[in-house]
Amino acid sequence: MRGHIRKRGKNSWSIAISLGFQDAHGKYKYKWHTVHGTKRDAEVELTRILKQLDEGSYVNPSKITVKGHLEKWLSAVEPNVSRKTFVGYQEICDRHLIPAFGTIRLRKLSPEHLDTYYAEALCSGRLDGKGGLTAQTVLHHHRILSQALERAVKWQLLGSNPAKAAEPPRVSKTEVRALDTDTLGTLLKAAKLTILYVPVLLAVTTGLRRGELLGLKWADVDLEAKTLRVQRSVGRVRGSIHVTPPKTEKSRRTVALPESTVAELQRHSLSQKKNKLRLGSVYVDEDWVFARQNGAIWSPDAFTGSFRKLVRDSKLGAIRFHDLRHTHATQLLKNGIFIKVVSERLGHSSIQITLDTYAHVLPGMQDEAAASINATMVEILGK
Repeated sequence: MRGHIRKRGKNSWSIAISLGFQDAHGKYKYKWHTVHGTKRDAEVELTRILKQLDEGSYVNPSKITVKGHLEKWLSAVEPNVSRKTFVGYQEICDRHLIPAFGTIRLRKLSPEHLDTYYAEALCSGRLDGKGGLTAQTVLHHHRILSQALERAVKWQLLGSNPAKAAEPPRVSKTEVRALDTDTLGTLLKAAKLTILYVPVLLAVTTGLRRGELLGLKWADVDLEAKTLRVQRSVGRVRGSIHVTPPKTEKSRRTVALPESTVAELQRHSLSQKKNKLRLGSVYVDEDWVFARQNGAIWSPDAFTGSFRKLVRDSKLGAIRFHDLRHTHATQLLKNGIFIKVVSERLGHSSIQITLDTYAHVLPGMQDEAAASINATMVEILGK
């Protein structure tokens, strides 16, 4: 027989693979593998290994390095994540994780290796040699490595994930910033006579992300129904502009528009049509709601640069475009809108993300709820 299975424990099995040659004593040599699960799982794994041996693609798990596994993991995840996410994973693996762990055998990687790396990265992890990485960046490295190692466990290359026993740096949660009424008013007034006015207004009244705004086409907007559909996102990856599907399935959503925003979009549409007629054949008609003067796609970097200049000229301090999204969510929550509705408008993959992000708004809402109940009880008791 080329291989056989033996029961090892309650939910584990040992697979013995004959390597097809004898040792000095005339006995067959075997390679042993452990499989956690049912006997059927072990039979499937035995079949898989034998097939690899026949094809010449078998790799002894004990000889796989961290570098080899990370490269294989990247190939496996590439079809399932956005281009931007994949490039981010690849750069972190190539620039940081592989140089740090690449030559270590996968099965020899320990929590101690990881903890040592985290400490060194915090002190001197920058590639330009100018100090350490932030705790947030190192935590991101940990999460990527943990994902890759968890896949190694599923592929039965590891018995357990060493990242689960490691201690990445703790990151203090930064409270999101929402613009107050005065600041928002000043920003909108400053943007009024610029091409940024409608996208800024739309961000404040819908909570769309920058990439989602730049990815809007007029075909996605129904001004009569007062809705828009988020179908795509525009981003920059390695110097090139990419149009991709939304971040998650929940990000692909329909958002209701307020009357004031609909009116501005109507004016914006009319202005865009006039500009198209004026430019004639020079105009690039790709149906973008927010585009460059000639109709071509608006680069995210150029858009952000224009917004930063607007904020700087208005002397409003440090305001990010993403803060407009936080402003929208905060206003809705303070106005008593059900948090599930807020989560749906933002396109969060789960309501828990919304709760975690805007937990600082909820205590005030609790006070308002108690005051409302108190007023009702006073009225009832008075009667």
